[in-house]
Amino acid sequence: MPVELNHTIVHSRDNRESARFFTEIVGLDITSEWGPFIAVALDNGVTLDFATVPEDTITPQHYAFLVSEEEFDAAYARITERGTEHYADPHKKHPGTINRNDGGKGVYFMDPVGHTMELLTVPYGGWPTA
Repeated sequence: MPVELNHTIVHSRDNRESARFFTEIVGLDITSEWGPFIAVALDNGVTLDFATVPEDTITPQHYAFLVSEEEFDAAYARITERGTEHYADPHKKHPGTINRNDGGKGVYFMDPVGHTMELLTVPYGGWPTA
């Protein structure tokens, strides 16, 4: 069996708040609740399991999601409509805009506890050539 990422735990001060924020931006649904986790399944079978932990123990992480152009445009519209802080770059030097790297679009936005969420339409380095 090949090695595949199955799930990752996203630390949150309120798992429901963070899961709802993420699903509202990207247009997904909460898929299950199990013990301390609120799970959101991605299209490739990986789940983000949001867990409530003490806020002072949260280390901001970076989560990147490859999406279609249509999904990007819909998510970006929700980001701007909500007034969500966002940037064209991970260093926050270009606020309120997107990037156009490798022939696609990308944006970085902060979740409720400061995790950097990234949406991109083309993988870094571009699509592999056949």
